[in-house]
Amino acid sequence: MQEVFEFLKKCQTYYLATVDGDQPRVRPFGTVNIFEGKLYIQTGKVKDVSKQMIANPKIEICAFNGQEWIRIQAVAVEDDRIEAKESMLESYPSLQSRYSATDSNTQVLYLKDAVATIATFVGEPKVIKF
Repeated sequence: MQEVFEFLKKCQTYYLATVDGDQPRVRPFGTVNIFEGKLYIQTGKVKDVSKQMIANPKIEICAFNGQEWIRIQAVAVEDDRIEAKESMLESYPSLQSRYSATDSNTQVLYLKDAVATIATFVGEPKVIKF
């Protein structure tokens, strides 16, 4: 999991895919954090992406660092604890002007049953499960 975290941090931007009815939806994300041994992402509950993950928590993440790409399939599980939100916001101080650990909008989710595949055009892919 640490390797997946470092890969996403280095990329800075990754792309999160959800399902909206029968339509896939993809958008850029940038937040990733490890809290209590789990990999977390963050969004706002008012956003469509939040509503989509609540309706169908199966997600995929994809990122490219210029040489390798990562694909992560997982189940996004909401963690509504203030401590989890505080940890994310401490890792991303720039978000603190728009989000608060105690507001009704901030949402953090951890990845459950995750399978990450790191691949290149040469060599065998590396699979990481967490």
